[in-house]
Amino acid sequence: MISSLPAAAGPAAGAEHVDVLVVGAGISGIGIACHLRRELPGKSFAVLEARAGLGGTWDLFRYPGVRSDSDPHTLGYAFKPWRDGRALADGSLIRDYLREAAAEHGLEEAIRYRHRVRSASWSSERARWTVEAERTDTGERVTLTCGWLFAASGYYRYDEGHTPRFEGRERFRGTVVHPQHWPDDLDHAGRRVLVIGSGATAVTLVPALAGSAAHVTMVQRTPTYVLPVNRRDAIAGALRACFGDARGHALVRWKNIRLQTAFFRFCRRWPGAARRLIRWLNARQLPPGYPVHEHFAPPYDPWDQRLCTAPDGDLFRAVREGRATVVTDRIAAFTETGVALGSGRHVEADVIVTATGLDVQVLGGIDLTVDGTPVRPADTVAFKGLLLSGVPNLAFALGYTHASWTLKVGLVGEHFCRLLRHMDAHGLDLCRPEPADPAMPTRPLLDFGAGYVRRAADRLPRQGDRGPWRTSADYRADVRLLRAGGVVDPELRFGRATARAARPGDARRTV
Repeated sequence: MISSLPAAAGPAAGAEHVDVLVVGAGISGIGIACHLRRELPGKSFAVLEARAGLGGTWDLFRYPGVRSDSDPHTLGYAFKPWRDGRALADGSLIRDYLREAAAEHGLEEAIRYRHRVRSASWSSERARWTVEAERTDTGERVTLTCGWLFAASGYYRYDEGHTPRFEGRERFRGTVVHPQHWPDDLDHAGRRVLVIGSGATAVTLVPALAGSAAHVTMVQRTPTYVLPVNRRDAIAGALRACFGDARGHALVRWKNIRLQTAFFRFCRRWPGAARRLIRWLNARQLPPGYPVHEHFAPPYDPWDQRLCTAPDGDLFRAVREGRATVVTDRIAAFTETGVALGSGRHVEADVIVTATGLDVQVLGGIDLTVDGTPVRPADTVAFKGLLLSGVPNLAFALGYTHASWTLKVGLVGEHFCRLLRHMDAHGLDLCRPEPADPAMPTRPLLDFGAGYVRRAADRLPRQGDRGPWRTSADYRADVRLLRAGGVVDPELRFGRATARAARPGDARRTV
């Protein structure tokens, strides 16, 4: 049991109180809220969302062709069948799916739109968070209190993406746009478009723009692995037809999870063979003699960074048909009519799209204090990938980077509900993980080579070198840990608010 600490400043008089306050109404927040509604119907909760609608990433990103790189049966929730036959889902379909999930679980009254959480302060004496939010439409400050705070806001900033400084950008006479803020009135038809970047956004944009642009040029500093995949999943359609939506959905998820896991393990165990396979698949999609090694052979191994997908090889088809060009070079400067490259070449453009990545934001940018002491996330260590060392009654959702994000979020939602059920059964108010060995070696929370992750390494929480402090990227291992394993752990400390008497031994009972 942990002892109660001195009280922080008390909550504002009359502030609304809920058992759980979820921050973010994207795919993570809606999933967690659905789990709460389904598994703990007696719990009160609210969802605070800074934007005017639900969907998170899938509401924010509106650039041409926006879609998921993960199959929708694993990107979707286990409890809600995905009925569309496409193997990769468009952003609009994902938005509709999330809206349906929210409506089916009666979440509309729980979601408070245009509420941006600014700060949260924990009082161990009262065993509650006091949360300060700002109405983004009026500027009004709103105070709520909660027993648990759940950060489900993803890991990057919505208000701006990452754009490096380009020499001479102000000289360019055309239009410059970042995909994260795509203008509704941008007309690219018949215009020369230059896309800077090589990640999933660029790989999606190029074929989508090439349909009506005069020509699209993708300028990349470093190639990315791009895997052609079928746009439709014939097996998924057959399984749904034979077994119905619910059973068919479960079987397709089972199939896709195993295929994802097998391919990932193949890439990590035999990276040379994986390189050759992907390059062979690329060469089949490109014209004879195309310099595949120059433009589609990264200097790192598959899954050191996330692989991109091309539905029905759309990117390669655009290149093969002469509607798009891939250039691997360094941008030296913007000019009045395009960009000058390090090789001396000049690329003409009317529109430049800076698909240069994301800017990571930890826990939605919320300022946290525990009993008056500020919390620096980089000084914390993740426990089971959902709690933070030294921070009571705070959980977060961080999905997979090597598989569908939502697979991990679903397991976290299940485990979180079991943890709350255990605390209720034993009359407990506080839950805080603490490493038994304060000198435990740590490493970055995300073992991932993407630029946006490397840029934020000093802001992210850490992970340990052993369980339960090691953050798993293996779905089957997480099933054993989060679904089959108990919620009680020697390094997870429970307690009560000061006003309640403690009953020794409750925290050691097994669930």
